Amino acid sequence: MQNNLFSVKDKVIILTGGSGILGSCMAKHLAKEGAVVVVLDRNEVAGKVLEEDIKKDGGKVLFLYTDVLDKQTLEANAKAIMDAFGDINVLINLAGGNMPGATIPPDKTFFDLDIEAFRKVVDLNLFGTVIPTMVFAKYMVERKKGSIINISSESALRPLTRVIGYGTAKAAINNYTQSMAGELAIKFGEGLRVNAIAPGFFLTEQNRALMTNPDGTPSARCLTVIAHTPFRRLGQPDELLGTVQYLASDASAFVTGTVIPVDGGFDAFSI
Repeated sequence: MQNNLFSVKDKVIILTGGSGILGSCMAKHLAKEGAVVVVLDRNEVAGKVLEEDIKKDGGKVLFLYTDVLDKQTLEANAKAIMDAFGDINVLINLAGGNMPGATIPPDKTFFDLDIEAFRKVVDLNLFGTVIPTMVFAKYMVERKKGSIINISSESALRPLTRVIGYGTAKAAINNYTQSMAGELAIKFGEGLRVNAIAPGFFLTEQNRALMTNPDGTPSARCLTVIAHTPFRRLGQPDELLGTVQYLASDASAFVTGTVIPVDGGFDAFSI
């Protein structure tokens, strides 16, 4: 008899910012596991390519353009999803990113921060999670069941040099995750769960300039990260998939308000 504890078959799973390196990997995996995958992103070219790739493999997928800071656009997305599939079961809030002006390079100080860039980074990472949750969680509440998976960061667990804007925003995501876990469960029932994943260091388009030199070799910062990671390497995108599927499935039915590091031991290690 097949064990369906970790099954995501036929679940309608939304991934905001889903056409990036990590999101694409998640979307392809979840589709192969039988989920109905909805990719929301501003990058229409990458989104359409991902949609076609998943369809070629026989997966069920829909790509929709979105802006995670525009509630009206998200509400139109929700209507399109409900019209197409009739349900929303899981929301993965992947949309986020950083900007150079919200960082402190070695030759600069806190007083050189571009406060508008800092504000944009907080808006994208924090409100880009809050607003989609406001829109899509309504459908979960109606059915008294749903899983929301926020994407935090190692920089939320341990303050890192340079990325002060991003780290501040992701630290807020941790608090928001725990607050929402209680808010939804107490007021709408135990079927509503909110958790977060805190990835360690994975090479993505967002951090490539920090983690690699122009010739593609590891940067000094990357080497420092690896030296502080017991596994002595960066993570691979597919190493997030088990945690994602666990939180999306009924295997985590009594799990809410958690922030799970997937980091090769970075958070646990010190010298």
